[in-house]
Amino acid sequence: MYEPIRTKSVHTTLARTPSDFPHRSREEELDIQLAGHLAALLAVTDELRALAPSADLDAAAERLAGQLTRLRGGTTPRLASDASSGSHLASLHQRAHVLAGRALVVAASRADTAAAILSAERMDAHRASALT
Repeated sequence: MYEPIRTKSVHTTLARTPSDFPHRSREEELDIQLAGHLAALLAVTDELRALAPSADLDAAAERLAGQLTRLRGGTTPRLASDASSGSHLASLHQRAHVLAGRALVVAASRADTAAAILSAERMDAHRASALT
């Protein structure tokens, strides 16, 4: 009653072998995600450093940059030299706290102890700064 389909499927002709498509492992995806969260946290930390310089924020920025360099395979992130002066410190600390929390979740899921410890320390520091 019905004629069988005589042409090959688009899916089989486009994908000849599974290696035709780039695939990342779960660990690679988590590395990318963690690097993104830490980069965002570094950007907020740089804004805070420009508005209210402190040795703690300088040390945190250097540690974040070190973790980013490790996760990106040796590519060193640029540290910002200036930021907009109209930003509110409490909201920046709150945003940094949220970003550090996200980084902590990803670091914990990929069992990256160094990044997890750094993220937890930044969460504590920004929570304390946001409350004052």
